[in-house]
Amino acid sequence: MAPSGSRSIKKGCQRVLYWIPVLFIALIVAWSYYAYVLQLCIESIEDTGEKVIYLLVYHVIFIMFVWAYWQTIFTKPMNPLKEFHLSYSDKELLEREDRGESQQEILRRIAKDLPIYTRTNSGAIRFCDRCQLLKPDRCHHCSVCDKCILKMDHHCPWVNNCVGFSNYKFFMLFLLYSLLYCLFITATDLQYFIKFWLNGLPDTQAKFHILFLFFSASMFSVSLASLFIYHCWLVCKNRSTLEAVRAPVFRHGTDKNGFSLGFSKNFRQVFGDEVKYWPVPVFSGLGDGCSFPTCLVNLDPEQPSSPTGSNPANKGAAEGRQFPSKPLRESQSRLLTSTPSWSESDSATDKDRKGASNPGMTIENEA
Repeated sequence: MAPSGSRSIKKGCQRVLYWIPVLFIALIVAWSYYAYVLQLCIESIEDTGEKVIYLLVYHVIFIMFVWAYWQTIFTKPMNPLKEFHLSYSDKELLEREDRGESQQEILRRIAKDLPIYTRTNSGAIRFCDRCQLLKPDRCHHCSVCDKCILKMDHHCPWVNNCVGFSNYKFFMLFLLYSLLYCLFITATDLQYFIKFWLNGLPDTQAKFHILFLFFSASMFSVSLASLFIYHCWLVCKNRSTLEAVRAPVFRHGTDKNGFSLGFSKNFRQVFGDEVKYWPVPVFSGLGDGCSFPTCLVNLDPEQPSSPTGSNPANKGAAEGRQFPSKPLRESQSRLLTSTPSWSESDSATDKDRKGASNPGMTIENEA
């Protein structure tokens, strides 16, 4: 068999294996639905009012949970726009250069026309050899997806997808509703779990479903609560999981708070400006994922300053625009110019910055 055929079979088997964790979650959820609705509510609960209330609340949480999980799984991660890919002539020029410094000179020339402000630890331009592109800020290459993912947070095996710019809100809502789902089951199943040990339940198969339902829901609640709290902290600080492990590097050095604009602006960057869309698994975040507003103590002298005003843009308009004339969408620019209607905690972020004593430091509109 040809090597290419063997690789295709191997990749096919890997794709099937990647769906096993998702299938496991689906089976657990299907069993929990059967155990709670049929065995607990219909078979075990005698009070009609209690039964109806439990079923109504349960199904609202269940629908939101499944909807958010579906969106997290099947929302395609966004990749860098064509402006960040090397042209054919640039590829040839890069391939002809053997020395790393000469290649960096070429990449720096190309990066001058793009809203790129982060660097590698050595200060070099972030370049992906596999995708042949200059990585936008907060973009990373996923070894599982074999693609560069915009604002990549992590690759999650439980959703068989990369969590990044396009589906991070869905992932947060998935954690929230799955936690509420487990907590609600634990709370409403508790009294019947106690009756099980006091021999107060009929001797049917329902008693064993009630027992295992309580144990599984309570255990999942603990793990989901810790994960949800951690990601809430990341949202408040405007960091991804990768950035929390390794802080982004700018020309002036490492800055763990480089993308933080204060609590409310950080939150709105993920969930958007309209409150009515916050609890719903539909995309409402700000920006296009290729450029982000950031607070810098020292401006990057190699990058031109960018105007704060730009027109509203959809995906098609974003793909057609030229950098750096409009490096931020209008929605992202509002984070720098608008006054939010609810309180912020910008001062806490400012205290963490080096050079905060400089009274002339302002929030710059850049990548």
